[in-house]
Amino acid sequence: MKPKLGLLLRFILGGVFLFSAYTKFISPGLTEIILIDHGIVSTRETAALVVRLLISFEFALGILLILPYSLKTIVIPTSILFLIIFTGYLGYTGFILKDTQNCGCFGEMIKMSPLESIIKNIVLILLLILLFKFSNEKRNYFITPVAAILCVAVVFVFLPINSQKEFKFAIYTNFEGEGRVDLSNGEKLLVILNLECDHCQNLAKELSVLENQTNKLPKLYALLFKEGNVTVDSFKTMTKFNFPYHMIGMNEFLNLIGQSPPRIYWLKDGKVKEIWDGDFQKKLLQNFSSK
Repeated sequence: MKPKLGLLLRFILGGVFLFSAYTKFISPGLTEIILIDHGIVSTRETAALVVRLLISFEFALGILLILPYSLKTIVIPTSILFLIIFTGYLGYTGFILKDTQNCGCFGEMIKMSPLESIIKNIVLILLLILLFKFSNEKRNYFITPVAAILCVAVVFVFLPINSQKEFKFAIYTNFEGEGRVDLSNGEKLLVILNLECDHCQNLAKELSVLENQTNKLPKLYALLFKEGNVTVDSFKTMTKFNFPYHMIGMNEFLNLIGQSPPRIYWLKDGKVKEIWDGDFQKKLLQNFSSK
């Protein structure tokens, strides 16, 4: 009975670590932004390096937990220590920094608060202790280091560090209504609006209608500029606009629009794919209605 339970626990725990690594692998930018927000690193490039090492480590632990080698001497103790360290980090961010946003443990796929993730880690630690009791030690001084090295190599090959310096929207990482956002990941629409502008108000109304009519549009975010008496709340009331937004200053606004607002940027994987200054509804439907 114990060998079967041990095998089941190994696949469950290994699967959790592999899934955690995978969710960060497909959206590493969110974890990078979290590290910068918490003051762990100061630049996006350093954050990218740390995140890739973290992903490699989780992939390695996931694989090594499924394999039957060095479980009691290396793999299980290392996994428990890893979870204890991150539980302490989550406690710091959740209770001292008062950050209740998605902790990024499962990337953007499963959003968890620090408290929820702490509970998850405690459960995993208890399962690892149980696995320790059920496991038989099989020594192999070759597979364990080789698996770890291969995981690092594979992650850095398939997830190279790309500089964000050329992507002018990399600085916008927090949006009201959603929290942390990585505009460099995947396909997104970014609309630039002046709250006082009639054309901007009309576009906001059109976007709200389109959002209700189709679910084929990429996720839409807004950079809003306020220069008069129209507030965000009154703008929302007038236009039914309810997308995540970030307030910007005059210089930012003037640098991001064309001859006059509004403007929409179509972003794809950290690059500006297209810029639209008119015929918005037509262009949106042409590009996304058939997707």
